[in-house]
Amino acid sequence: MYFIIVIPVILIIAWVVFRKRGKAMPAGFQKLDAPLRLLLDANVNYYHRLGKRERKRFESQIAAFLQYVNIEGVGADITDLDRVLIASSAIIPVFGLGDWEYSNLTNVILYPDTFDHEYQFEGGSRNIQGMIGTGYMNGQMILSRPALLKGFSPLSGKENTAIHEFVHLVDKSDGATDGVPEQLIEHEYAVPWLSLMHQEMHRIKEGKSDINPYAITNEAEFLAVASEYFFEKPDQFQQKHPELYLQLSQIFRQKPAKGNWWHK
Repeated sequence: MYFIIVIPVILIIAWVVFRKRGKAMPAGFQKLDAPLRLLLDANVNYYHRLGKRERKRFESQIAAFLQYVNIEGVGADITDLDRVLIASSAIIPVFGLGDWEYSNLTNVILYPDTFDHEYQFEGGSRNIQGMIGTGYMNGQMILSRPALLKGFSPLSGKENTAIHEFVHLVDKSDGATDGVPEQLIEHEYAVPWLSLMHQEMHRIKEGKSDINPYAITNEAEFLAVASEYFFEKPDQFQQKHPELYLQLSQIFRQKPAKGNWWHK
């Protein structure tokens, strides 16, 4: 009689334990360490806009990024906050694209300040707060720590240097940093996107747009600058630039404005 009672109880306990484990660790899920999760919660507003399930997926993608990309400092020790903010900057632009991996990135190099243009990098100077490598520096990204921290502070406004540089990498994923990420834009939408881009660049030149004038440098910089605004101040961007907001929503497969998150 004792064994008849005990065996079913053991089976029930085992079923509950494994069932819970299955829910907590779905296929492909990677758990983010608790200290990093606390820093994420305290510093990344984008994370706060996600639902509970999507937060877990965001955490998992950050954990995966930190495994396949090396982060190192020049004249500065890398902190957990540095790692969380760099990884968040990487995941934010691609979060609507599934399990995106930056195949064109191996190292992120963090400087304690702005830096000289001594390497072969793409992107304008912006006091050289962030750049992505070309030629023998391909696969490298350089970021300024003050610019990284400011991008996630209340003083960031519409700007986030690290997101800007990761958008360049998304753009570059088709082989050319030209403002048209062909892996994300269907061919028939490329011409309308370019047309809208050039219209807004003209408005910026005339002083009729609140988009950072750095965007008129070229098409690649327009995409990166507009994307900063799109992710940092989505409600304002949607109100002032509804057509651009719609286009970027289609490119990144997400609608970050309040109450209208996911692109369908």
